Amino acid sequence: MNDSSQTANLPAYDRSKLTPGIVHIGLGNFHRAHMAVYLDDLFAMGLAHDWAILGAGVREGDARMRDALMAQDCLSSIIELDPKGKSARRVGAMIGFVEVQPDNAALIAAMAKPEIRIVSLTVTEGGYFIDPATGQFDPTAPEIAADAANPHRTAFGAIIAALKARRAAGIQPFTVMSCDNLPGNGHVTEAAVVGLARLSDPALADWIKANVAFPNGMVDRITPATGPRERAMAAAFGLGDDPVPVTCEPFRQWVLEDNFPAGRPPLEKVGVTFSNHVHAYEAMKIRILNGGHATIAYPGGLMDIEYVHEAMAHPLILGFLNKLETTEIIPTVAPVPDTNLVDYYAKIVERFSNPEVADTERRLCLDGSNRQPKFIVPPLRDRLAAGQSCDGLALVSALWCRYCNGVSDNGTLIAPNDPNWDALQVIAKTAQSNPQAWLDQRTIYGDLAENPVFQTAFATQLARVRDEGCAAALRAYIG
Repeated sequence: MNDSSQTANLPAYDRSKLTPGIVHIGLGNFHRAHMAVYLDDLFAMGLAHDWAILGAGVREGDARMRDALMAQDCLSSIIELDPKGKSARRVGAMIGFVEVQPDNAALIAAMAKPEIRIVSLTVTEGGYFIDPATGQFDPTAPEIAADAANPHRTAFGAIIAALKARRAAGIQPFTVMSCDNLPGNGHVTEAAVVGLARLSDPALADWIKANVAFPNGMVDRITPATGPRERAMAAAFGLGDDPVPVTCEPFRQWVLEDNFPAGRPPLEKVGVTFSNHVHAYEAMKIRILNGGHATIAYPGGLMDIEYVHEAMAHPLILGFLNKLETTEIIPTVAPVPDTNLVDYYAKIVERFSNPEVADTERRLCLDGSNRQPKFIVPPLRDRLAAGQSCDGLALVSALWCRYCNGVSDNGTLIAPNDPNWDALQVIAKTAQSNPQAWLDQRTIYGDLAENPVFQTAFATQLARVRDEGCAAALRAYIG
């Protein structure tokens, strides 16, 4: 199919009839290919036209995104990368973008308006100020301490100011909905908002705790970063010189707790699952999908493989993923309503193998210091607590450690790929002769650093990766 002969579908509704009901903070690729698409589908059914999105942000990159989107009437180009044939659409669910300001005054004013009934966020997994050692909100984080002293500079500070203004005006509080990929993302968001408020106004913190809803949700759609390939693809669909098109896989999933006291759009009509068992869905996704991404990331990085679908075509990497998932990860996942975990994993393999997505191994390797504690350590902890083997999960950690040395098996330099890269590189080099140095990162492994079974498994795997190389280590594990 010749994509250049295709054209993008425009919104199938009159955007001039839309009014805002949601402020969304963090207009990255994922939000525009996920929540905005669900709302676009809903609006096309002639429903919920009072639930349009106002975009917002609190960082420099958000201002650049605002400029790009405002220049095209807040329309987002979404290109769905189905191997059977790509398709494109213009998503019109967002009708404005709040000015990005250092003091967030415009954002606070927008959220204080009574028609805004939901404030949603995609601020990345690392944007919630969680202490990795405890898994709890960290009130000593520099940005939080600065916000407490000079309020409203973070997204959470702005939310607190808007809630305070609504309380003073007698306006019902909005619901705060995280759309980030975190276990218990509603609880995590509540901890950040209430925790920050408590630093300066304990009474307001108590009021927020008692009156504001923070529903948990599980979100899923693979959305690669935008670069020249994606821009060229948008041009081929007649989308002009859009600087910020989004490409995504066909699959998408959204599971939400139905906890919206101020109201919500009827998202169940466009495929969103409302459930009291979000935790089960998110544990499944975080362990099987995100843990799977972490599993294939570092072998690909060490073997100089650029794309995820190429890694999936490598028999050693696919063999490693298959064995680890079926023997060490999936057995730690509790039952999920209306879901067969074997079928779910088979779909994951299909999604990872989609050549059209062209997701990169480097993206999967990014920020391991934040991702490993969330995606790999939890099943590792469960396996050890049950007295079960952890050789494969220990190998994931060993490969990550080896990657942080900064050079592939073929001698290619690996550019910094973690916010803590310099520190990780020092520890990784030390660990080549002293494996315990890597495990002693308590923000990653906590008390597992002292577990003799894990210590032995990690040391064994790291020695094999070091002495024989990544491919040999995978071959030995697969057996």
